[in-house]
Amino acid sequence: KSFFNVGKLFDLRFKTSFHRSQTLGYRNGYAIVRRPTVGIGGDRLQVNQLSQAELDELANKAPVLTYGQPKQAPPAEFIPAHVAFDKKVLKFDAYFQEDVPMSTEEHYRIRQVNIYYYLEDDSMSIMEPIVENSGIPQGKLIKRQRLAKNDRGDHYHWKDLNRGINITIYGKTFHIVDCDRFTQTFLESQGIELNPAEKMVLDPYTELRKQPVRKYITPSDFDQLKQFLTFDKQVLRFYATWDDTDSMFGECRNYIIHYYLMDDTVEVREVHERNNGRDPFPLLMNRQRMPKVLVENSKNFPRCVLEISDQEVLEWYTAKDFIVGKPLTILGRTFFIYDCDPFTRQYYKEKFGIPDLPHIDMSKQEPPPIKQELPPYNGFGLFEDSAQNCFVLIPKAPKTNVLKMLLNDNKVLRYLAALESPIPEDKDRRFVFSYFLATDMISIFEPPVRNSGIIGGKYLGRTKVVKPNSTADNPVYYDPSDFYIGAVIEVFGHRFVILDTDEYVLKYMESNAAQYTPEALSSIQNHIRRQEAPAPNVENKQTEEDRMQEMEALIDKIQKQLKDHPCKDNIREAFQVYDKEASGFVDREMFFKICESLNFPIDDSLVQELIRICTHGEDKIDYYNFVRAFSN
Repeated sequence: KSFFNVGKLFDLRFKTSFHRSQTLGYRNGYAIVRRPTVGIGGDRLQVNQLSQAELDELANKAPVLTYGQPKQAPPAEFIPAHVAFDKKVLKFDAYFQEDVPMSTEEHYRIRQVNIYYYLEDDSMSIMEPIVENSGIPQGKLIKRQRLAKNDRGDHYHWKDLNRGINITIYGKTFHIVDCDRFTQTFLESQGIELNPAEKMVLDPYTELRKQPVRKYITPSDFDQLKQFLTFDKQVLRFYATWDDTDSMFGECRNYIIHYYLMDDTVEVREVHERNNGRDPFPLLMNRQRMPKVLVENSKNFPRCVLEISDQEVLEWYTAKDFIVGKPLTILGRTFFIYDCDPFTRQYYKEKFGIPDLPHIDMSKQEPPPIKQELPPYNGFGLFEDSAQNCFVLIPKAPKTNVLKMLLNDNKVLRYLAALESPIPEDKDRRFVFSYFLATDMISIFEPPVRNSGIIGGKYLGRTKVVKPNSTADNPVYYDPSDFYIGAVIEVFGHRFVILDTDEYVLKYMESNAAQYTPEALSSIQNHIRRQEAPAPNVENKQTEEDRMQEMEALIDKIQKQLKDHPCKDNIREAFQVYDKEASGFVDREMFFKICESLNFPIDDSLVQELIRICTHGEDKIDYYNFVRAFSN
């Protein structure tokens, strides 16, 4: 050993390389660990440099070195009693004996109870099942609490409970006879040996009362008792009416008559109807026996004070006196029986041999309703609006056709009409009729004409116009089919003749041709043909010279009348802009647009006449001569 040590020292003395071999490397891009093959300086490395004991120790600690010290398993989770034993209750059947000192029929009483033990907090409660008509306060005898077992302060535990033992609670001794299945399983699982179950002790007085009552039957010929026992709760029901219409303010009233077979008494009940104005008294006559024939000397008997006995009555009413279809007098009132119930029919069939009792119909036939007549129309407002005052106390607006108003909103038919009048001044008057399709109303407007002596404007406000042949009770209003060229419209005594229509009316008549008569359609067709036909040559046609003379005279009048009208110097240039060919004519539509931009009084009658003279054909207007009337 010393030799080897000397050799090592010699090697270390002359050794020049002390590097350590590489233990880390890379393979496929991953760092790996490899075991060294040589020692420091390249010396040969011994394979096992540790002792066998050290190797065994390392072998045993290999998992510890790799994974660390093992973790101890966590302790079991603590579950408190109020969670583990929640809603787990032990039930025991028991009873206790109670003394009854003040009774000759019983000396003690057995009272059965249920003892409940709650495992979550070791509390107990005692409940007594409620027995109907027992006369004893029952139910909860001891509310839930921990019950003391002795004077030292100990409390009852479930280990202290078993079958066949006595426990004393608040001075009362309870004997446990049995328990339920859950209680038995729980106690046996805890190692408690249960005593055998006992039979519940019954209360002797309660069992005595369950026995049938002894009946003492004495032979007797007492018929009323037999009748009472035989016909108990059997009642004959009759439906009757009392006709009191002969007296003042009398009426027919319905009643129900009950005949009790058990004691031959009669009861009369009123039949109340809703809102009949009478006090709701249930009975007209209380249940009592009804005398049919009285003794002659008993007429002065004070019935209101004393009851009638057999000494004052020769005959009482019986079931055979109540026959359906016959009158019956009870205490001065004559009732007519018209029906009965099925039990009464069956009783009469078995008792008196009457197979079928009739059923008489007493329903009253209501008089025919009175026709509501409206007063004559006074002429103010519309007829429908005035009629609302006759229907309700607070009048409401008449109902309108909302769908018609939505479909025909802002749709107006316009017609040109003339007034039929013997007055010469009215022959040249023209009126514009506007028919509103949404409300079937008509308005009339008269265009103002200067120097005519007649004030134009609104002639008739928007309203419905009645046809002349209709009555005030059943008015018939004008509709679109009554308006066509040549038709005569009479408006409050004034007659108008339709002369012309606008283009919208022609389109409306074309799309709704089914509403118009053939006469109306033919009048429109003839009017269109006359407009499209060329004007015929007439020998007495105004010559060009006469037309020019008339134009010059008309221009002079316009210049004198409209001398204060502000005119512009570039009027002719405004028309020449749209006259590309310098022909002196412009389109009719463009002519009116230019006049409107220059504020020309085209509504004046003289200006309209000048436009008519300057018109050539249907679409051209001579603006050269027209401008002369407005030049300085």
